[in-house]
Amino acid sequence: FITTIPKLQSKHNNNQIMKTFALLSLAVSASAFAPLPSLSRSSTTSLFAEDVPLANGSMSFNRVCREWRCKYTGNKADSESLEAIAKVVDEYLPKIKEASSDVTVNRLVCGSCLDFKLMTTVPLEDFGKWEEAKFEPEEEFLAKLGEIEGVSQIETQTITNMSI
Repeated sequence: FITTIPKLQSKHNNNQIMKTFALLSLAVSASAFAPLPSLSRSSTTSLFAEDVPLANGSMSFNRVCREWRCKYTGNKADSESLEAIAKVVDEYLPKIKEASSDVTVNRLVCGSCLDFKLMTTVPLEDFGKWEEAKFEPEEEFLAKLGEIEGVSQIETQTITNMSI
């Protein structure tokens, strides 16, 4: 289920934008992470964490993450499917890091629920370009995961990801 959020017009005042954004942020679309036109970065922080407010202003974000995840089989210490996933990550990591000059890539492995996750986080200002490029090399990467015996439930998600 993907919903596209229409861009807010600059004629809206901040209060209307905040109310509209609060309602629209429930959408399950990457475009939900577009910055609001009337909000600007604060010069009081090097992280510019005020870019897009959430939760009635109690938090905000300026970095967006694309998560690729799947299930693997076997024990994490000697899983052949997890080993094969690692080889795909090694193959595609240089291309993944081209998403932004300020990209962060995190690998998460859960040995009890057999989750593998690769989280690629970019600054908000770089996200739109990467989204337009269909999160290159997402399609190829996920196809390679699908070829691995023991890999299932291949999924993606777009979320905010802030260090706090």
